[in-house]
Amino acid sequence: QVQLVESGGGLVQAGGSLRLSCAASGLTFSYYNMGWFRQATGKEREFVAAISLSGDNTYYADSVKGRFTISRDNAKNTVYLQTNSLKPEDTAVYSCAAAFWGALHRTPAGYQHWGQGTQVTVSS
Repeated sequence: QVQLVESGGGLVQAGGSLRLSCAASGLTFSYYNMGWFRQATGKEREFVAAISLSGDNTYYADSVKGRFTISRDNAKNTVYLQTNSLKPEDTAVYSCAAAFWGALHRTPAGYQHWGQGTQVTVSS
């Protein structure tokens, strides 16, 4: 069974950093584009970042550009989201997702598999 498991979330002060990880199993990881989404309480799911099969192409939401970095290690079947200069507005549940081949997707409909998410809380 395909499984995506996020980790690395927690409570951090504004201006701090967290590195989120998403470990994949049950799929050929290098065949999938990967993405990160987030959903704050009472709000719709929001695209954060995406990365191509080999990791040479990335795309970021304007709200996180310059602060967050997506990367992947295909040997470890893991995708990362390095979050720097965190703001209270970044508080959300962060989920990773996998999309088989194709172009980078910026909407949830483009992804076939999802993790359960990890909570990031940024205090002021």
